[in-house]
Amino acid sequence: MTLARMHVRAQTVYRGSFAIELFASVGATVSGLCEMYVVFANVPALGGLTFRAALLVFALGHIAMSLADLFFGHLDALPGFLRTGTLDAFLLRPLPVLMQLVTAELSLRRLGRTAAGAVVAALVLARLDIRWTAANVLLVALTVLCGAAVFAALFTAAAAVQFWLVEGSDVTSSFVYGGQYASQFPTTIYPDPVRVLFTFVVPTAFVAYLPALTLLRLPPPPGFPAWVGWCAPVAAAALWGVALLGWRSGLRHYTGAGS
Repeated sequence: MTLARMHVRAQTVYRGSFAIELFASVGATVSGLCEMYVVFANVPALGGLTFRAALLVFALGHIAMSLADLFFGHLDALPGFLRTGTLDAFLLRPLPVLMQLVTAELSLRRLGRTAAGAVVAALVLARLDIRWTAANVLLVALTVLCGAAVFAALFTAAAAVQFWLVEGSDVTSSFVYGGQYASQFPTTIYPDPVRVLFTFVVPTAFVAYLPALTLLRLPPPPGFPAWVGWCAPVAAAALWGVALLGWRSGLRHYTGAGS
């Protein structure tokens, strides 16, 4: 926590510069919204979702990714640490290496994307026909938290692979950022192999799309139960189990303590 506070203080010293960076980070949200507008200017529905429903999926996925990117996004710098030997300094400290890397940098400018996504989600939720029961409020909260956990696990798993590949960040980033893009659209628009990939291997369908169907009382994809939208915690926990297993294995490989 001390390291995190130091990074926060360092980034907010120059308030003008910080405000500009924060505003610039909103550009990712604006470009995504423009893309959605172009799509729905040509079709009345996408994957069975109206424009407002699709915006909800986009916003929830956007919030989840921005939160994960805030804390775990800089793990993609691990190949540089491996090449220069900088990671060895982390091994000497009496703290878990992953925790040190997570707190090594906090780019608060990414909060602009979180705020923009939250505004879009709030406006869309206010216009959709949703019965705000305690269960639905809980579902929205779980969706955001578990979606962020899914992307955080993807960042961790992608970093773990670098212990073997070192120069394979382009390959692993395709799954992380490809998963982000896939999470913002209905999975039913993809061909079967891609749908299986982003549901059961890289479970980004649980980030926003499946919970949104449950929230909006829409039928789930064929073969799924009606309560599948509540399975985001299971998907996040399973992916984190794989990610941590890969991380520990990779770290043992790096330190030469493999057997």
